[in-house]
Amino acid sequence: MMRRPVVPPFAVRRIVGATLTLAVLAGCAVGPDYQRPDARLQLPEQYVAGAARVAASPAIASNWWTLFGDPQLDELVRQALAGSPDALIAAARIEEADALLRQVDAALLPQVDGNVASTRSHVSRTTATPMPATAPIVRDNTRFSLTTAFELDVWGKLRRASEAARAQALGTRYASETVSLSLAATVVQAYLNLRALDAQLLVTADSASSQAKSARLTRTRFEGGIASQLDVQQAEGALASYTAAQLQLEKNRALAENLLGLLVGQPGLTVAPGDLRQLPVPPVPPAGLPSDLLEARPDVRQAESALIAANAKIGVAKAALFPSITLTGSLGRESKDLSQLFSAPSAIWSFGAGLTQPIFEGGRLRAQVDQVSAQQKQSLESYRKSVQTAFREVNDALVGVRRSGEAEDAYATAMNAARRSLQLAQARYDGGYSPYLEVLTAQRSANDATLAWVQNRQARLVAAVDLFKALGGGWKGS
Repeated sequence: MMRRPVVPPFAVRRIVGATLTLAVLAGCAVGPDYQRPDARLQLPEQYVAGAARVAASPAIASNWWTLFGDPQLDELVRQALAGSPDALIAAARIEEADALLRQVDAALLPQVDGNVASTRSHVSRTTATPMPATAPIVRDNTRFSLTTAFELDVWGKLRRASEAARAQALGTRYASETVSLSLAATVVQAYLNLRALDAQLLVTADSASSQAKSARLTRTRFEGGIASQLDVQQAEGALASYTAAQLQLEKNRALAENLLGLLVGQPGLTVAPGDLRQLPVPPVPPAGLPSDLLEARPDVRQAESALIAANAKIGVAKAALFPSITLTGSLGRESKDLSQLFSAPSAIWSFGAGLTQPIFEGGRLRAQVDQVSAQQKQSLESYRKSVQTAFREVNDALVGVRRSGEAEDAYATAMNAARRSLQLAQARYDGGYSPYLEVLTAQRSANDATLAWVQNRQARLVAAVDLFKALGGGWKGS
């Protein structure tokens, strides 16, 4: 019985020793370790603008749109987040980034390949060096082996590449959150615009109805010899103006409804009429909100993830300047007879190590290091800009919430005064103390004042939406 061949002891010692030495060296990684920049060095500790004159809330959850208390709005936002093309594209990008991360991490593990080959060859006996007469001219050979090749990550190139891919994968999740936040805000704003048009339609329809009654009464008075032909023409002209305005608002509402259907992924969506004036004003954060809340914004986190990835890519580029060490090996069986393929004498094996060191490449590798270093600087400035932009957007939203809230009382006062003026003008005309033009002027003022109040209420609610969006979807109490 033949002895099973083994690897010589001195070869084993060399392989083990080299592997242990390289494993110790593999603990280091070239390139800078990421250090989070303090992007708020030049920002105030608190937001400049104060809160509006409404009840403040200590904390708001991420589903902030439920504060409007409208189940139909809640359902529209849910449908948009679940079926909007933008949301589905963002989800697919997350899947792509995760697959890329798995691909990069796979380079940290050895690759093992299986090889099976079987050949039959015919040998010539008429060559310059003829084969012995006893040698077979038809030869069979069967080979089965496992081969592996593994690059030792001595300088951290593969680990830095994994760090960059991991940051990019995390960035796609923040990008998806940004898409969801922006999509929810856009749906809510489109819904508020639809409800504002509904409120304006109610106001205009009420004015048109009142004007229609006045026109009929004026014609009756004219037929009785009390009113003039001028009064009749003025009344009918005002009625036509309100009718035209109502038709324009109906067209705008249909367009707003179509836009809302597109946002939620339901072309042909129909929304029953409602009234903006029935929606509550959501709470706003208390005064003295700390500016570090902006770090919760997904776009800011996405910018930081891009900075982390760019920082790690410097290590990948620098590692290319150092030698790359590769271990190779194979283990298998080879025999001319298939029946002896798994016998002890058929065993084959090989182990090896290779080292590759760049000698001359015309400065290409150094240029790559400079290139990724410049990209890291760009990412750093983009991160700082995103933080500063976020701070400005929060302050702008706070100003909008505050000023529109303060203006609402003034618009309400003007609306009530215009309505009382209309009542007085109608009474004076009915009593014969003033011309019909005074009634028309008062009617137009009352209509315009009511529409102005509705538009300011819409601006106040939209500013609240802008604030939720600027704060990354809500805020937490201290």
